[in-house]
Order: sequence, then C-alpha cells, then structure tokens
Amino acid sequence: MDGAGRVIASASQPLTVSRPHPLWSEQNPEDWWHATLAAVDELALREPAAVSAVVGIGLSGHMHGATLLDAAGEVLRPCILWNDGRSHAECQEMERLVPDLHAIAGNLAMPGFTAPKLLWVKHHEPEIFARVATVLLPKAYVRFRLTGEKIEEMSDAAGTLWLDVAKRDWSDPLLAATGLSRAHMPRLVEGTAVAGMLSEALVDRWAMLATPVVAGGAGDNAATALGLGATSAGDAFLSLGTSGVLFVATDRFAPNPASAVHAFCHALPNTWHQMGVMLSAASCLSWLATTLGESEAGLLALLGDHVEAPSDVLFLPYLSGERTPHNDAEARGALVGLSHSTDRATLVQAVLEGVAYAFRDMLDALRAAGTSLSEVDVVGGGSRSALWAQILADVLGLTTHRLEEGDIGAALGAARLGRLAATGEAPATVCPRPRRIASYRPDPVLANRYTVAYARWRQLYPALKGVLSS
Repeated sequence: MDGAGRVIASASQPLTVSRPHPLWSEQNPEDWWHATLAAVDELALREPAAVSAVVGIGLSGHMHGATLLDAAGEVLRPCILWNDGRSHAECQEMERLVPDLHAIAGNLAMPGFTAPKLLWVKHHEPEIFARVATVLLPKAYVRFRLTGEKIEEMSDAAGTLWLDVAKRDWSDPLLAATGLSRAHMPRLVEGTAVAGMLSEALVDRWAMLATPVVAGGAGDNAATALGLGATSAGDAFLSLGTSGVLFVATDRFAPNPASAVHAFCHALPNTWHQMGVMLSAASCLSWLATTLGESEAGLLALLGDHVEAPSDVLFLPYLSGERTPHNDAEARGALVGLSHSTDRATLVQAVLEGVAYAFRDMLDALRAAGTSLSEVDVVGGGSRSALWAQILADVLGLTTHRLEEGDIGAALGAARLGRLAATGEAPATVCPRPRRIASYRPDPVLANRYTVAYARWRQLYPALKGVLSS
C-alpha cells in the first residue's frame, strides 16, 4: 500500500487444513511461514521498488488457533484451529472452575476458543502440555518468525478466553483454570502499536531501504473492520466468507454471552465490538458445488438475478457446528423438504437462504444485546453475488451494500495498521470507507414472506438436534 492508501499489489498462497478425526481441524504453523515468505517474495519480484520502500508491516490472521512452543521456540504440535470442536467437555470444565468466566471474558466458553484447547491438550496429550513454554495465536507466530518477538494485541487476545476484555489484560484466574500463567503468554500491545522490527535477514532478503516496524495487528475480523473503515461505534459489516460474521463496533465493553454474542476488543485503543459468528457461510455453496460437480458461478447462474419466493426446501448450514446463537460444535447441516421436483436450482436457493437465515439469527441476538442496525456492508467472497446480497437484504430487513475490494478487507486492514504503527496518524485518516458499488433494499413483499419462512426454519435446529448431533 502506498502513502496515499492505494493498494499497489497483493499476493496469496494456498494452505490446506488437516481433519484427522471428527471435529478436529489443524494446520502446520510452518506452512504459514513458508506461505508468508513465498507471498512477499512474489511481491518483491513484481514490485521491487515498492517493497524496498516499506516502512510498516501489519499482521492479521484467523483467531483462536492454539500454537504451542517449547522453551526453544519450536512448535510442539499442529495448531488447533478456530473451527475445531473437540474441546466441548473442557468448556464445561472451565465454566465450573471459573464461575464468573462470562463476566471476565465477555463470552461463553466455546470449543473454538483457545483456552479450552489447552485444557484438551493437558488432558489428552500431557507430555506435550508439560513442554509448553508459550502459547501464540497464528499471526503472533508469524510475528515471532518475522521479528523474534512474542507479542500479541488486544483483538486477537480477546478470542482466547484468557483476556479480561474490559481491562484489556490477561486474567490470572482464567489462565490458572487451564494450568497456565502469564509466563506462558505473549506481551500485550494495542493493534496500532509498534510490536517488533523486521529481522535483518528479512530486510536483506527483500532489499528494504530501512528496517520496517511491525504493528500489533488484528484478528481477521477486526482487521476487516479497519479495511472497511468500521472504526466508530455503530459501524457494521457482514462477512460472507468461509465462515460468517456480523460485526458492530462499540465504544464500550458490551457483552451478552447468553445469546452467544461475542464481545471482543477492537484493534484500536478504547474500542470494542460485538460479533455474531457462524462457522460455515460461503463455504456451504462451495460444498454444494463440489458435491454436484459444478462451479459456484455455474450454480448461481441457475437462479438468474432474482428469486420469486422463498424456497420450499430448507437448509441448515451447520456443516462445522455453530456458534451464534446455539454454541453447538456437534450441530450438523440438513436439507429438509426434498421432493421429486427438487432440482439443482432449488438446492442452490435453499443454501443461499439457509445461510441468510443463520445471519438473521445473529441479527436477532445482537438486537437482544441492545444493538440496532438499519444497513450493513457485505464483504467476503460471497459478496460478489448480487443475488445473495439481495436475499440477505430481504431476510434481514436491512439495506445491504456491496463494496469495492470487498474480498480483501482483512489484508487491507492489516496494511493500514502497519501504516498507523509507522506514522502515528489518526485511524480516521488512514481507514476511510471503501466506495459502495451497489445497494440492495428489502423488497416488502419478499421480506414478509421470508419472515414466515424464517419462522419455519427456526424450528429445524431444536427438532433435529438429537438426530444430527455427531
């Protein structure tokens, strides 16, 4: 990103996920490092002058991942990822051990969070747990390789279940409940702060003119918020990516764990946010495309640019369990209402609507937490579909907006944090909102019909819970 905030170039590298057992989801941290080197090497080859002039680097990454290091800084086991559901029993144990956990952490204990994963390792891999010297989140591990520093920032730390989210500090009782202490934790900074300097070896590798600072950074959702200019109370976005997120910035710590709403620190000082999360969103369409042997674009083309009415087929998008509002790692997906007339187009519409209904669940949970919305920006890979944006508008009863560069929000937010750390500028200056390229207002007739269909859809989870739990 240049000094005017323009994106000069971007690069990406593929990663794979290992699922060796039901509910498990892991990655090798060394793969992140090799992917990081390869991506920046590519940028340096394509834009050598721009890379050599870099003064600030920002980091983002998927939240909650448990990366375990020994005293020598070596990785002890594959990282247990955000969508891993094995530690549900440990969640119950944590809530017994710390009765005021919800008040401190601002969230329910969920298998996706980092702390229950460490309890699982303690119970099931005690020889590894005994060697744990440091626990890092994914982007903090990348920082460690970039700078040699073990540092974390508030937005990602808030997703561990070890942070006192109101105080923006590690909680000794929550750490003790998992057999750990502050000695196992990285040092905390704000996302805009300097959190290390790039190593001399990497400065030489990428022919940089000066040693760049590395910012505290942000978890993926907080970074996306900065990429979208969501820096002030009430700013909101809906992320239609692999997972789904409904994010609203707040000027205070506003928890409501009873509705499985997340209350986390934002990457900016003295700022927090509320968030509803679903574990499978646009990935549901990817699943259907793979299952039917068709491209996602090909499936969307079957529906054209609009739907006439809600589908008679209902889809539960719980392919990896669910967080908001059910907090059920063992929940599973379903297609209900199939008949001889069900065709591919019907299945596609059911999937798009099922994901939209799950976002309606999140919206209702946020409303129960005292948050009111009238419009929302839609980002992520699924935001490229105008039809999906319209279905979301009709199901949610909100105006939805598609944005320029809506699918690189987290990377852009990370770059902006790199600039803030390097220059000390005001966030409002560095984090403008992207241009809205299209807006979709609820159709009153369809919105009413979707309200009826949503009420039917809401009955599926409790009716099928005992049947579909793994």
